[in-house]
Amino acid sequence: MSRFEQQYDEWMQENLNNEKNPRRLELLHKGLGHGTKEFLRSVWFPAVGHFNHLLPEWEVRDFNNGYRYLDLAYMPSVGAKGGIEIQGYGPHARDLDVRRFKDLCRRHSLLSLDGWTFLPIAYPSIVDEPKQCQQLVLAFIGKFIATDVSSSLSWLEAETVRLARRLLRPICPMELSSHLRVSDRHARRILHELVELQIMEIASGQLRARTYRLRYE
Repeated sequence: MSRFEQQYDEWMQENLNNEKNPRRLELLHKGLGHGTKEFLRSVWFPAVGHFNHLLPEWEVRDFNNGYRYLDLAYMPSVGAKGGIEIQGYGPHARDLDVRRFKDLCRRHSLLSLDGWTFLPIAYPSIVDEPKQCQQLVLAFIGKFIATDVSSSLSWLEAETVRLARRLLRPICPMELSSHLRVSDRHARRILHELVELQIMEIASGQLRARTYRLRYE
């Protein structure tokens, strides 16, 4: 069993064990759709490395007192509401009639007004452009990270964290060196210290780290 499959099974079982709502429980027992699971396998897990704060088949109330279900909800803190929806090419593009199209737009509009941040992902993009989707996911998660940084960090470390939050990709020591106007060796030292503090992690490189990214809890 792959690392993804193991963590996926544990994550789904945890959601099943914690759920008391019979409507959502029934959906979870049916399992996630192919598109959602493929998104988790090819996009979310490679980019983030875990399923913390991610909730499948999350129930929300609409303005007509009905129930709707988001493919995935991302709720890392109190009041943070992120929704991810996988748009299949067939039902959401080729065969979408006017009524369903209007309902889809109304649904997203009403939930956005209720404070939800949405990330719609087209299924063909998961298959054809997984790396670009991973960048979108990291930027999406970044929306829920506070813009301030710990006062315990030096100003160079704090500026490194701010730079990493602004970019949609991992950063390399040379790039950081140019941004901070310090030597390459000093930039590597800063990145290493942030890894030790578990604020950043190595994104690529085995014997010698080549790129770094923020660590998302």
